[in-house]
Amino acid sequence: MRGRIQKAAKTARNRGFTLLELLVVMVIIGLLAGFVAPRYFSQVGKSRVKAARAQIDALDKAIEQFRIDVGRLPTTEEGLAALNVTPPGLANWEGPYLKKDVPLDPWSHPYVYAQPGTHQNDFDLVSYGRDGQSGGSGEDADLTNW
Repeated sequence: MRGRIQKAAKTARNRGFTLLELLVVMVIIGLLAGFVAPRYFSQVGKSRVKAARAQIDALDKAIEQFRIDVGRLPTTEEGLAALNVTPPGLANWEGPYLKKDVPLDPWSHPYVYAQPGTHQNDFDLVSYGRDGQSGGSGEDADLTNW
């Protein structure tokens, strides 16, 4: 009987992990996370920039379709809302020109629309990037239609 108890006690001790083993595993996981996390987050930033460029392109095309139908661009006062809601006094408006409401940029800031444009364009369409302010570099850089 005593032999069975000792054997059961040894088996129970061999089943668990020691504190040292757990610490080693935690250090390994921490090191892996330290290598992987920066690369992952840089990819997230790049994908937001690509998404903003795609949205600017889609908005640009919707604005051009508005111009074809109405014969003029939306004014700065009408803004991008004119792509979904008929501005007063327009008979030729054939919208909505977007399937959904005008999106915010990937950093949750509104796109800036100005007509006439200031960069040899008929209109300017801008996302100020992650910081939401003019200028910057990397993810903070302005994304435009010019």
